[in-house]
Order: sequence, then structure tokens, then C-alpha cells
Amino acid sequence: MQINFSIRTALICLILAAATYIYGLDSRFAPKNGDEYPYANIVRLTADSGHWLSLQSDMDGIKNTKPPLLFWQGIATTNWGKDWGLFQLRWPNLIYTGLTALLLLLVVGRISANIKTGLLAAIVWLAFFNTYRYGRPFLADPAETFWLTLPFFGLLYFGKRAFESKWIFPAITALALGIALLYKSFAYIAPVCLSLSVWFLRWREGYIFQVVKRDFLKLFLIGLISLGIFSLWFVLDPNPAEIWQEFVVGENAGKFKARSSYYIVDMLWGGNSIWALALSTVANAGFLTLVVMSAIKQSWRSRQSSSIEIELSWILIACFFVIFCLPSQRSGRYLLPIMPFLAAFVAIYWDQLGRWTFKVALLLELIVISALAWLGWNLQGPITGTDLIWTFNWYHWPLIGISLLTILLGIFNKSATKSSALIACFLSYMALTSSLSPLENPLGRFNEQTILSVQGKTIGVPCDFRAKDEEYRLLIPGAAFKGYETSDAKDINKLASNFNLFAAQGALGQVPELCENCQIIGQRIEMRARHNNDEIKAMLKGQVKDNLLVSEYLILSPNTDEDTTSKLKDVCR
Repeated sequence: MQINFSIRTALICLILAAATYIYGLDSRFAPKNGDEYPYANIVRLTADSGHWLSLQSDMDGIKNTKPPLLFWQGIATTNWGKDWGLFQLRWPNLIYTGLTALLLLLVVGRISANIKTGLLAAIVWLAFFNTYRYGRPFLADPAETFWLTLPFFGLLYFGKRAFESKWIFPAITALALGIALLYKSFAYIAPVCLSLSVWFLRWREGYIFQVVKRDFLKLFLIGLISLGIFSLWFVLDPNPAEIWQEFVVGENAGKFKARSSYYIVDMLWGGNSIWALALSTVANAGFLTLVVMSAIKQSWRSRQSSSIEIELSWILIACFFVIFCLPSQRSGRYLLPIMPFLAAFVAIYWDQLGRWTFKVALLLELIVISALAWLGWNLQGPITGTDLIWTFNWYHWPLIGISLLTILLGIFNKSATKSSALIACFLSYMALTSSLSPLENPLGRFNEQTILSVQGKTIGVPCDFRAKDEEYRLLIPGAAFKGYETSDAKDINKLASNFNLFAAQGALGQVPELCENCQIIGQRIEMRARHNNDEIKAMLKGQVKDNLLVSEYLILSPNTDEDTTSKLKDVCR
């Protein structure tokens, strides 16, 4: 198979991909899912307990929200919480993402007999937005994707040797699946075992008797051993009843409850329908969504002449999709393990995909880069009412310029359209991180003197999502925190009556009117998360700083003692 994609372009994309995934790995603003901070809370408190099990959390009903392997990983990489930080929590997931890309490269390179096709498949998968979004933060998805796809990649790569293996392949598969279950959920045994069964049926050319005679025992043992590995959680945990109630009943069985009306109605209509699941699955590709849809269409058109590897990939995709249609909570995130196979389709049918789908990707990238350039232009410079200056890293504007040139080259030069769309994916992600980087510097942090002055004290902080205080632990290590409603962040008098020490927010550059005897001991700039229609309109007119950013002040209130604070409800919980 020959494709119009040069090794030089592939190497440029790989270098960019590596830089993109490493850059800003420890950023608080990295694209992610809201589960990261609750998971960090479980790691921190479990590490504090000095025991691997039971998992610990001060949030009701959440300490057994996932099996323990992810949290054990976090305990190990943070040295039992002594080396605490987002980088320490996240870097293993970056390794898992890299290993999945490597497997994709090797397998697609092998079955296409062209290493360039394998390189392209890995690059396309890394260019998917949800690979970037879920492939770096402290979440279970990177490990889950690697361990679930490993057996299938093994079958595709080794072919007959793997299918006919009596012990080695089944043992490796059972171990890989067991590890995946200990990272995410026992529920994944259903799509994996179903896919394996149909794969072996296809390998035996549809002869069920042959599958029963030669493969049933292997498949049965794979399922049994992997469940046995998962059940070690119940065996080793001192409180297995809590696992059953929180994880099995709450986290898994709870996903089968009707979401808005009735189960069947929800399945066929609305945001939790199977149609929404199909759309959200291909939307995992982000900018390349239409490219993936085009590859799916091309694969369907070529089904009569498809190789067995393509057939097997479609079987896996169909099995995973059918199984995850069953829960009433249907999310494309659950189907992230099939995205490497869709990336393989894009690489295999690369030359047959219409350029217009890549031009749509380029236009979307142009909108994003233009918006980032506009925001950056309005943000940079002195911040009114303060002696602070919003300054970008030296490479920010060259990065924006290179991104725009790459996109325009792809739009107007037919020969560069496809490769430019890929390159611009990585440039867009880097530009997003670079645009928010000033808030990772002193501008968005309290100074060292302030941090030292509040060691061991309890600080009231605004909470707009669960475990938000874990972010403040990164900003002010050594302090304790108690959350209050974000809507109260500007009510200095109310906060002063509840907290001896609290973080309050105010208009950018305007020192708030302090309560009696209150004192500002620290200040930083923060980005607001939610805006009303008037604020959005104001930002579109160029009033970006005053509506996108707020000043956050650390205020000492001698009128309140810690006993009063201790009696308050923690909104972060």
C-alpha cells in the first residue's frame, strides 16, 4: 500500500505531537474531565492513611468510584503524596498514550506492509481532540485504552500464531483485561469477550462448532481469570460491602436507570439516545470528525474487497457500540478504546478521502486560532488598577503566526491540505495551552511569602465543582481548605463572618471594600469559568480582561476564629 504522505511530514507531525502532549502537562487549565480532582482527593487521603486499601475520601459515596489501580498508580508516582503535583499524577498516563500510539503504528504498519501508513494512523489518533483531552490528565482512560486494545492489536499483528495459541495469548489477554478492569470497571468484560468471541468465529469462517471445540475454553478462561483479577479488590479490601454499594450498585447499575423519562424513550430520543452516542463517538475526533466519518463511509463502500483485518476492526467497533447502547447513560467517552481503530481507517483510506473534509477541519482550526489571537491581543499588557502585566512566553505569537500560516497553506494549496490539517491540530492544542500560560506564572499565583504565612491554617475558597479545593492545594501547599458557594465570592462581609482566612474575588484591579480589621495578605489573577450573556457580549466587543479575569484576594479576618469555620458545611464535598 502506497499513500501520499511523506516520511518527512510524518516525522514533523510526531515531533509536534510529542511536544504538544508534553507541553503544559502540569497545567491547571489543561483540557480534561471534572473527575480529575476527585480522583486526586482519593489518592491524597489514601496515601495519608498509609495503606493501599481501603481507598479513602472525604466526599460522600465517592471513595470507591473506581477500582484501585489508578489510585495506586497515583500513590506510587507521588511517593505516597510527598511529591505532590499534577505532573507527578499525570506522567504515567502520557506513557500509556504513547504506548497505544506505538501499538497502532506497529500493527497498521504490519497489516498495510507500509510503515508510513502505521505512522499516519498513530499521528491521526494523537490528533483527535479527546485523545489529547483524556490521554494526559489523571484519569483512567489512557490505561483502559491501552490494556483493552492490547489483545486485539496482538491478534491483528501476530495473526494465526495468536489465534491458534493455546496458552500464551490467552494468558496475556486475561492479564491485560484484568488490569483494564482494575483501572476502570468490570463492565468492560462484556464488550471485550463479545468482540473476542466474534473474532474467533470469523477466524473459523463462521463454523460455531469449531469455535466451541477449539476456542471456547480459551475464551471462558480469559473471562474467568480477568474477573478473578478484578475480584482481588473485594478480597483485599477490608470493607467489600462498601465497594458493592458504591461501585457495583451506584457507579455501574445506576447507569441503567432512565435519565429523563423511560428507558426505551431515552434510548431512541434525546441527549442519551443511541444516535447521540454514535455522534459523540465520532466527535471524539474533534477537528477531524468529518474526516473520520468520510473514512467510515469509504470503508463501507470498500467492504466487498476489505481485508480480514478491516472486518475484524468493524466487528470490534460494532460490539463495543452495541454493549454501550445498553446503559441509559450513553457517552462517547466510553467508546474511546475504539478510536485507534477509526484512526487506522483514516490512515488506510487516506488517499481516497475527500479534501473537503480536511478543509472543514482547517476552517475549524482557523476559527480557534483566530479566537485565541484575538483574545491574546486584548489580554496582553498592563492590568488596570494593578502593577501586574499580562505577558506571554516569547514563543506565543510566533506559534500563533505559524499556526495561521499552516492553516492558510492547507486551505489554498491542494497538495498540502491533508497534512496541514493534521499539523494544525497539534498547533491549535499548543496555542490553547500557551494562551493560558500567564496564569501558570506569578500572575496567577500567590507569592512565596503569602504561602508561608498561611501554613497549617484553614482557608475558605470558592467552589463551583466537586473537589475544587484540590486545585487550591496546588496553589497554596501546606494549608487546609473549606469550600463555599462561588456566588458568595464577592460578599466580603459574609465571608468574614464565617472564615478567619478566606479567598474572595472582585472586579479586576479594584481593591474590594474590606470588613472592619480585615487585611489583604495575598493577591493573584484568576480566570472566571462561567459568564452571563451580557458579559459574553462585552467580551466580543473587546472588553476581555474585565469580564474574563477576576482578582482574587487572600483576606485575614481577625473577627472570626477557626471554631466557627469548622462548623460550616464544606461545599467542595
